Amino acid sequence: MTPPNSANPFQDVAQAMDAAHAAARELVLTFPTRPVGRGVTYDAMEAAFDDMLPIEGVSASVALDEWLVRAEPGIVASAGPRFFGWVLGGVTPGAMAGDWITSALDQHGMLWASSPAAVQTEHAVARWLKEMFEIPADWVATTTSGATMSNMVGLSAGRQWVGEQLGFNPALDGLSGNPLIPVVSSTEIHSSAIKALGHLGLGKRAVRKVAAPDGAIDLTALEQELASIDGPVLVVANAGEVNSGVFDDLNGVIDIARAHPSGAWVHVDAAFGLFARLSTRTRQLLDGIERADSIASDAHKWLNVPYDSGFAFVRQKEPLFRSFSSPAAYLAGAPLELDLDAYVPEMSRRARGIAIWCSIKQMGLRGYQEMVDRCLDNAWSFASWIESEPGVELIAPAPLNIVCWRYTPEGLDETATDQFNRDAVAAIQADGRAFVSGTVYRGHAGIRCAFDNWTTTLDDVAILESVVRDIGAKLRTT
Repeated sequence: MTPPNSANPFQDVAQAMDAAHAAARELVLTFPTRPVGRGVTYDAMEAAFDDMLPIEGVSASVALDEWLVRAEPGIVASAGPRFFGWVLGGVTPGAMAGDWITSALDQHGMLWASSPAAVQTEHAVARWLKEMFEIPADWVATTTSGATMSNMVGLSAGRQWVGEQLGFNPALDGLSGNPLIPVVSSTEIHSSAIKALGHLGLGKRAVRKVAAPDGAIDLTALEQELASIDGPVLVVANAGEVNSGVFDDLNGVIDIARAHPSGAWVHVDAAFGLFARLSTRTRQLLDGIERADSIASDAHKWLNVPYDSGFAFVRQKEPLFRSFSSPAAYLAGAPLELDLDAYVPEMSRRARGIAIWCSIKQMGLRGYQEMVDRCLDNAWSFASWIESEPGVELIAPAPLNIVCWRYTPEGLDETATDQFNRDAVAAIQADGRAFVSGTVYRGHAGIRCAFDNWTTTLDDVAILESVVRDIGAKLRTT
């Protein structure tokens, strides 16, 4: 069967939508029972998709069915309740519905003229997110594809501001031949911020990294570093270090930055840490964040909306606008403050605000507060179990939703212990009952569990604990 033709272009649409709904329903509703990780090899997946470019088409439902057959061995239940790797989150029902309708309607989320509904939805979402995280109402808020691009947005505004203090316009003049824009952060700066700095031409290697002996930046060392810089500076703080979830003292960082004689732009990477604001037990970790100049966060993590989705907050509109605005005659129409392209790198944009709007509408602020508290209960219950269980240990504090730990097998030196933990990560993933990710913390292999899925319960945590115990016992006997 050939694809729909121009005479009746929508003949396949209803059938395709029904097929997608049925397939998604079957997969999603089996997340609690299906293996979380998949043991498929690269060669097997490559072979599954190693066919020639099709010359003749098929119906959309047939194409979907064929993809599902080929892909099924490699589909990971990363949106399910026992996926604890990295910080991936899940998908609320409201977010799923909103994302489906976003794809179906295919609205261009940039210009008011191209989709008043999509653009106004994003303006509403921006207002809700500022209220949710207690960010001043006069800040700019925009959705992005994730924390990497959120860092890009905030750091672009910071680059523009610092450059203008130095007497040039980075967006118009470029960086070549102009004064260096210094960047200061801790040794724990996240790779997404480093990546953004590289794209912005500020240099991945140019970051002045201050010691962070306990995961949080050393304020005395920061003060000394800034004192060595003659001119304005861009400071990057962490609200939730990636391995342990440790927070920089934001008030301390900002106090030091504000005292810098030539001024400083403070950007906070809060990819998942921003959600500490939603619990009375952790909100103090973010004290002072509203004093920063820009903030980056993810929506596809703890907000539990589909990939890819993030958001950024910027205090000053002008440097952000001057960094990204690019007027074009063919795009003229609505007032610039209505269009979204002047505040983000992309001009073509998915209408990400729809899924966020539907999820927040479904959950409400109270629902998200309760979800964050459940995640904290799950994380801290697991951390407490690790502390009491023989043969394992915490290797970092667990102030939020990240638990960093490792096996401590008897009779092995550090090198062998590191290998034991790397083997354990692979064994847990292959077991299929739960999924964890490996890391390196303070120079040694560790295991990292993140608790940020709205469906995870203490029963799922108990299963994780059983897996940890079983895999440890199995590896000790091999």
